[in-house]
Amino acid sequence: MPETTSVLATFGDPVEGTRVDAATASGFTITLDSAAAGTSRGGPSPTESVLAALAGCTSMDVASILRKKRQRATSYQIAVSGERSDEHPRVYTRIVVEHRVAGDVEPEALRRSIELSATSYCPVSAMLSRGMTVEHRYRLLREGRDDVTALVVTTGPQGSQLP
Repeated sequence: MPETTSVLATFGDPVEGTRVDAATASGFTITLDSAAAGTSRGGPSPTESVLAALAGCTSMDVASILRKKRQRATSYQIAVSGERSDEHPRVYTRIVVEHRVAGDVEPEALRRSIELSATSYCPVSAMLSRGMTVEHRYRLLREGRDDVTALVVTTGPQGSQLP
């Protein structure tokens, strides 16, 4: 049976504002706001939240897989950038996800962890890949050794493509 998830969004000021508080079924509230540049905003825009959801989803997968592989990351960041179309509804047309990892981590273990997240585990990545290209790469910083950077996989409507 399919799992159902729900959110109840409440518009803060329907006359003048753009702030929305979205209460999730799990009991959390996410504040979204798309106020014009230069004005005070109450939270990220909905489209920024999509990028944040992708970063959160894939990083949780990769960190878990690296731990199972007994890889010791000392720091881990995800940089996600999205290119949007000029025409409305201004959807993302391409997203780049860069995993920035430091520590005693083998490049192949990191590569495979990212590939598994991008192609098998992260539902946010899977949803976005149905409508656009999502490029997954990494930058590995290892003390006393050269940094390693690589493209891992590109996913999209045509499927997954390894470099």
